[in-house]
Amino acid sequence: MDAEEKIKEAVALFKSGYNCAQSVVAAFAGDYGFTKEQALRMSASFGGGIGRMRLTCGAACGLFMLAGLEKGAVDAADRAGKGANYALVQALAEEFRRRNGSICCGELLGLKKPEGSPVPEARTAGYYAKRPCADIVAEAARIWTEYLEKEREKGVFNG
Repeated sequence: MDAEEKIKEAVALFKSGYNCAQSVVAAFAGDYGFTKEQALRMSASFGGGIGRMRLTCGAACGLFMLAGLEKGAVDAADRAGKGANYALVQALAEEFRRRNGSICCGELLGLKKPEGSPVPEARTAGYYAKRPCADIVAEAARIWTEYLEKEREKGVFNG
């Protein structure tokens, strides 16, 4: 699947009812040997700005989960590996912020304070009209595909 198809898949997953994090992670699950169900489960808690607390954007969290799959350290003593992962997350966060204006869900949605309810909103036409989330999901998937393309050009893609 090419980059544009991955982006479209992420948006389609979101529009079908999955949260922002699930949509981003599940679109790339096969690249890392995960089933779609595994990806949906591992990213389920990050929607709505982490458990609908409107903190870090779920699409950004999904992007950071992918960074861990790509460059996460697996040895507890691997300080260089941890540093490389953190550097990647920080670079992705900065790019996400540059393109979207924030990495904070509440800020992206124009909310003054967290909504406080764990109950997800119904996915109606009005939901999509007032929430820019589908565009943000697309942008997170686009940032990841651009990152992967640069890595492939350098010959260091792990997925």
